Amino acid sequence: MDEIEQVREADPRYQIGSGKAEELVDLVAKYNAEKLIFDNELKPVQAYNLAKITGVEAIDRFQLILEIFSKRASTAEAKLQIELARLRYELARAKERVRLARMEEQPGFMGLGRYEVDLYHETVRRRIRSIRDKLKKIRKKRGLHRARRLELGFSILSLAGYTNAGKSSLFNILAGEEVPVDSTLFTTLSTKTSTVVLSARKVLLTDTVGFIDRLPLKLIEAFRSTLEETIFSDVILLVVDLSEPIDEIKRKLSVCLDTIQKIGATGIRIITALNKIDLMEDNETAHKTEILRELAPNSMPISALHKTNIAQLREQIIDNLEEHIEASFSLPMEDKSMSFLSWLFNRVDVHEVKYRGDNMDVYFESIPWFADKVKERVKELGGTFNASF
Repeated sequence: MDEIEQVREADPRYQIGSGKAEELVDLVAKYNAEKLIFDNELKPVQAYNLAKITGVEAIDRFQLILEIFSKRASTAEAKLQIELARLRYELARAKERVRLARMEEQPGFMGLGRYEVDLYHETVRRRIRSIRDKLKKIRKKRGLHRARRLELGFSILSLAGYTNAGKSSLFNILAGEEVPVDSTLFTTLSTKTSTVVLSARKVLLTDTVGFIDRLPLKLIEAFRSTLEETIFSDVILLVVDLSEPIDEIKRKLSVCLDTIQKIGATGIRIITALNKIDLMEDNETAHKTEILRELAPNSMPISALHKTNIAQLREQIIDNLEEHIEASFSLPMEDKSMSFLSWLFNRVDVHEVKYRGDNMDVYFESIPWFADKVKERVKELGGTFNASF
């Protein structure tokens, strides 16, 4: 409805000065506002004092992000992660909030006066332990799924980017899926993985939670099990909204690259999909692409909405995935060999199978480590393996 900005040292009582606080009271009355949102971090006593003089709840940026996340969460894991972040935030402020809630009920303080400090602390700690145990089980299950995917021999491609950059739209195009897409923030709070065929190669594509500027550390930690899917990728497909002003693009691109570094995904190849070129003229697209050439690794202007340059993007992904090697092996014609061949067809690109009397020659293409796995199995079956053909 309106906003106030003040450049000064944070006031211990209201965060803003008393004069600005009086302006805020008038603005709340003028617009019949339901809530105050501070970009700065609010201490409990500041939120309490602001609520007391204005009559509405005062929250800070971290609490706002949690509220948005809570509205967007659709899976049990995402809800648990959000609850964990909220409880850890509460725990650091529990003593002061309880003291203030005892004094007088205020908007947003949820009747905490009925808790003793020690009891409240223990209640929160117990809930945190319970959520961590549940997330540990989910993480273990995710690890088993990841190990299973690695056994299949597929390369892994992860979508990353600032929230609302168009990651889910691009995921739908590449994977032929229909994950939720809209213009609101954080549509995706849980990962979704699908098999994509790129030039006869099967690749696992994962859609991940969007990044934001100054993502609170507690949220990074809470969503680590979701974000860690990016760490195990062979290539990161970084989606950027090219239709925004160039300074905003640079800022968000920097945020994304910093977040990738924070979660430990440095060293992984990055392709930058400069999305939403359908919203611009060709000369503007070319101008922005040139400006971002040094900042955006392996950039490719695209439109996920109109599928513009998607074929070229697919080619670029293939070029940046780990080089495949071509190999061949010979096996005796036995039931175990035929079963192994059937297994291989589901995991690699088999070029040709030649039958020679009681033997068969198989020519295939795969990533190097999976070819080594095939080599071991061929030897177990009494066959011979050739590194290339």
